[in-house]
Amino acid sequence: MIKIAIQKSGRLNEESLGILKKCGISIDNGKDQLKAAARNFPMEVLYLRNGDMPQYLRDGVVDLAIIGENLIHEKGKELTVLENLGFSKCRVSIAVPKEVNFNDIQELNGKRIATSYPNTVKQFLDKNGISADLHIINGSVEIAPNIGLADAICDIVSSGSTLFKNNLKEVAKILESQAVLVQSQNLSAEKREIVDRLLFRLGTVIRAKKSKYILLNAPNEKIDMISGLLPVLKSPTVLPLAQEGWSSLHSVIEESSFWEVIDELKAAGAEGILVCPIEKMVL
Repeated sequence: MIKIAIQKSGRLNEESLGILKKCGISIDNGKDQLKAAARNFPMEVLYLRNGDMPQYLRDGVVDLAIIGENLIHEKGKELTVLENLGFSKCRVSIAVPKEVNFNDIQELNGKRIATSYPNTVKQFLDKNGISADLHIINGSVEIAPNIGLADAICDIVSSGSTLFKNNLKEVAKILESQAVLVQSQNLSAEKREIVDRLLFRLGTVIRAKKSKYILLNAPNEKIDMISGLLPVLKSPTVLPLAQEGWSSLHSVIEESSFWEVIDELKAAGAEGILVCPIEKMVL
């Protein structure tokens, strides 16, 4: 059995449990439980504080953790990231009051910066030759400039609404972050086999999320041209239609290039294009 840490509460909790559910893993989870077992997979879930997870991984208390990439950068650079999970995307950024005329990061020299990510900020400042006074705060960092504690802050930014509400503006992005699956060191051969099974399931879910299933009709003389525009699978499925000279093509396209591919398909002569979500994608 493997033990996996998931955020006890907050933005990562729901989506972490959601992706495990999509992997077919059913977790018995009563209200306020700190530990829960999976019914149909050799896994136990521990609900922990986000900031504690890197140490639990180092100590071998848990074998895996779903954690923000930003926290790995801050507290666990030596830990092994097994998979980028693609949710809870955000960035670690520096922000200043809206009324401040800010033109260059060198203007942070000599300033007071409030943050929950001192290691990340220090690396950024050192890299850019900036000397600043760091004030370490756990939570509610955005209020620091308003109460005169700091001239700037460095914190997680998602939509930017929290900055807006606190009369702040983003002036420098330090790093991008998303949820990642992280592994403890020195797993036994038995646990590695279970982790490999989990990674296989995660791969099918993540690939499906990045792709769309597409069905379209095309003149037979255009099949080769249109097939070249559908690069995700080895080749599309081609089925003859009742109307002579026409066929139906079935394939997969990437979500990131969806609209560009659709425009190209239409220009190449495709008609009756249907696009559907994919639940799982096994290669």
